[in-house]
Amino acid sequence: MTRTTLEVTSDYYQASPGIRLFRLALGASEKLWPALAVRAAARLFGTPLPPKWLNRRVSWEPGWRIERWPFEDAEVTVYSMPVAPHGPVALLVHGWGGHARQMLPLAESLAQQGLRPVIVEMPAHGRSAGSVSNLPQFARAIEYVAGRLQQEGHVLRLLAAHSLGANAAAFAASRGLPVERLVLLAPPASPREYTRLFARVFGLSESTRLAMQKRFEAREGILMPQFEPAAVGSRIRVPTLVVHDRADSINRYEDGQAFAHAIRGAQLLGTEGLGHRKILKDPHVVGKVALFGR
Repeated sequence: MTRTTLEVTSDYYQASPGIRLFRLALGASEKLWPALAVRAAARLFGTPLPPKWLNRRVSWEPGWRIERWPFEDAEVTVYSMPVAPHGPVALLVHGWGGHARQMLPLAESLAQQGLRPVIVEMPAHGRSAGSVSNLPQFARAIEYVAGRLQQEGHVLRLLAAHSLGANAAAFAASRGLPVERLVLLAPPASPREYTRLFARVFGLSESTRLAMQKRFEAREGILMPQFEPAAVGSRIRVPTLVVHDRADSINRYEDGQAFAHAIRGAQLLGTEGLGHRKILKDPHVVGKVALFGR
């Protein structure tokens, strides 16, 4: 039986004694100091888990160029493969709580097709500085890195992104990002659902959840529905491939379908038995994406 997103996420958070203690503290502050509960919940909601230090010191493949680019009040880490230095770029983006190494199998396959893979590690993830991030910042980081690469004379052939990174990539593409092809790997359809999931996991009231969402939207200057398929799909004008596993317990298969239906001419590749993360290293999926980006 497929486990629900709520079950998977609840188990993940409950495995940490610190998080269990934080949940108790949130519950108490909701009653005694509601404004503090909203601020604390917003802070935790923007903190990527697992913590970035778990992947910061992981060794990297030899020969790659690793650069840290200052970005907003943090930075992004950019990994460039030294193949086809003047060839078209394939820009790869991980998801929430992910890291650059997850995109390596796809990068290697794209390099075999003559593309130059560039992996972006988002603020507060992996080697990148920062302690908090969010979906709008993911989108801005994609636009920033793409702009710098274009300024250096590179042609952006492909943008491929996973999970929340795919949601950000779709938003950036809808704003006219100069990329020729788009691949969305296991995208979530509704950021608002993440706030509801977060509230259920931590036992927060609807009033606290709504206040947290409004605080987030006011600070970022954008409303969460603006990231949903209905809002971005009609404005995406490039060939698009959506890949989603039917048994994904993090983002539902229906989320991928929603993006495929909203984007004119988009292809949907449904997989079986790969879940949320194995699609990033499955040879069949990696090969299909590489051929799509060629």
